[in-house]
Amino acid sequence: MTNETRRAGPYHAPRGGLPHQTQLMTDRAVFTEAYAVIPRGTLRDIVTSAFPFWDDTRAWVLARPMTGFAETFAQAIVEIGPGGGSETPEPEAAVEGILFVLDGTVSVTLGPNGQAPHDLGPGGYAYLPPGCGWTIRNRAGGTARLHWIRKRYQPVAGLDHPDPLVTNETLIPPSPMPGTGGGWATTHFVDPADMRHDMHVTIVTMDPGACIPFAETHVMEHGLYVLEGKAVYHLNRDWIEVEAGDFMWLRAFCPQACYAGGPGRFRYLLYKDVNRHATFPAWVR
Repeated sequence: MTNETRRAGPYHAPRGGLPHQTQLMTDRAVFTEAYAVIPRGTLRDIVTSAFPFWDDTRAWVLARPMTGFAETFAQAIVEIGPGGGSETPEPEAAVEGILFVLDGTVSVTLGPNGQAPHDLGPGGYAYLPPGCGWTIRNRAGGTARLHWIRKRYQPVAGLDHPDPLVTNETLIPPSPMPGTGGGWATTHFVDPADMRHDMHVTIVTMDPGACIPFAETHVMEHGLYVLEGKAVYHLNRDWIEVEAGDFMWLRAFCPQACYAGGPGRFRYLLYKDVNRHATFPAWVR
């Protein structure tokens, strides 16, 4: 991949507002038994949420655990105004998190009070282990927007919790998929072989005309947020056209493939659950 591929952004981020009263209501939003598509045009002011103990902040909640659908993760786009943020952002000690900044700058502290904050701008990534006691604040002025992905961590006897991590996608060379000539590549923020991690959030980059050439059908759940570009995605039995700012929410075993449409790159932020045995409910004997 070229240095151009490694630049940060520009990433699409929602701005809210409402469409004009003359706009047609027809849109691409769909929710099925296997997947959901939340187009960028549906991320309006009236669908935002506020979180306890967050100042000058609103959020578009894109995914949450749902019985019979995707059950492992929650994902939101968080918009933080100047001076906003939280000293107690995570309400559950057993939950890990990942932040990915779309625009603006936030200061994130990890661990004990007094630690120097990390300033995360566009492309900034932070892994937040369960119980790490992080804080977040917009001290830079302007508005910051970022993804916040949360999952209840699945500990394994004999494995430590993962360490906190702060980086930026521009610092990580993408890994080309075999046989694609670099036209399809993945940016891995953590080592895929590190068994301490039970989820991966990566960035997938596809050049115009590149494709996922088979219908992936697997146990991992997905959240896919289109950072830039457009593509035609095959989801279950349907072909869906998607663009920057759209979110796709896939349950386990939903068949999936895509063609990158051009004229520019197609890039998306991808969540998946990994590296753990299946758990069995109490009624399984």
